[in-house]
Amino acid sequence: MAKPTAKSPPSSKPLPGRPFYHRFLLALALAGGMLGCSLSLGVLGYHFIAGLRWVDALLDASMILSGMGPVSPLASDSAKVFASVYALFSGVVFISSTGILLAPVFHRVLHRFHIEQRDSD
Repeated sequence: MAKPTAKSPPSSKPLPGRPFYHRFLLALALAGGMLGCSLSLGVLGYHFIAGLRWVDALLDASMILSGMGPVSPLASDSAKVFASVYALFSGVVFISSTGILLAPVFHRVLHRFHIEQRDSD
């Protein structure tokens, strides 16, 4: 019988604990990397485009990335355009990273439902 792998047919059993946790940690690293890069981009933009101090740039970027909203008032039009684009970008990144993080969990749950349904038929 074939050993269960990431590309096994749907009739096989779910991945055992250790490979599943490895897959989840990989998704966590990918989502964390996306969020970290996005936060860095926001901090740099708020610092160099909006002219905020580093700590204020970090605060505004993390607040926008988490969906809470801006903190500091923006004086220039270029800063306002950056904040608008960054807010739209942050929404997509936040939703994408959430999907990446939850995908292994949902895959495992749906896989178990599929096996239970097959066993009851």
